[in-house]
Amino acid sequence: MKKILSRKKPEKKLLRPIKKTGGRGAGGRITIRHRGGGAKRLYRIVDFNRKKFDMKAEVKALEYDPNRTAFIALLQYEDGKKSYILAPQDLKVGVEVISASSVPVLPGNRMELKNIPVGTMIYNIELSLGKGGKLVRSAGATAQVLAQEESFTHVKMPSKEIRKINNKCFASIGAVSNPEHRYKKIGKAGLVRLKGRRPQVRGSAMNPPDHPHGGGEGRSSIGLKHPKTPWGKPAFGVRTRKKKKYTDKFIIKRRKKK
Repeated sequence: MKKILSRKKPEKKLLRPIKKTGGRGAGGRITIRHRGGGAKRLYRIVDFNRKKFDMKAEVKALEYDPNRTAFIALLQYEDGKKSYILAPQDLKVGVEVISASSVPVLPGNRMELKNIPVGTMIYNIELSLGKGGKLVRSAGATAQVLAQEESFTHVKMPSKEIRKINNKCFASIGAVSNPEHRYKKIGKAGLVRLKGRRPQVRGSAMNPPDHPHGGGEGRSSIGLKHPKTPWGKPAFGVRTRKKKKYTDKFIIKRRKKK
């Protein structure tokens, strides 16, 4: 899939340094375990909002972004300004894209949900007006417009959840690029270290003071215990969403259980 990418260096003005923490918080203590090391990266400033309305932009390049699973596209607007956006599938260099209230239904174009035809596949969806795309941004992901009502659009999410979103929010047409990412195999431990992840130790290999699964003679199972985190909380099968979350009223159908 990387054959479609342009052979050019990233745009210098759209790069920022990333400061690494090694999983440590402001107090210098580890707050997130198994973090540290990894290849040095520069952050690409991606425009999830695309507020240059009614101004055409030409796709100058398709590039790899080490900070996300999807590919990014470099746009140059009619006024000469450049920006990165999340690249959809089937977007090609030289094609023109546009962001406006209502535009042709073509990959890479961005418009208000109320003007998108039912059945259209979309990505990079806004949740709040003017806040930029928050939903459906990972490689290969796509959502679908199911219905239009007075002030809301019904959208089927990648998880199969159906929810209502304000129809004045914007979304991009198409599906996110790099769908083959899900089939990538991590062939060696070194690839995980390059991503900044350090080795993990099984709880059952620890002592009782260090983990609820610890202790026992030799290689022992956790027995009749329910799987726990190192802090004694249930690790699987427990709902963590708040029971009275304010966005519950917008969810029409919950995602399917595994």
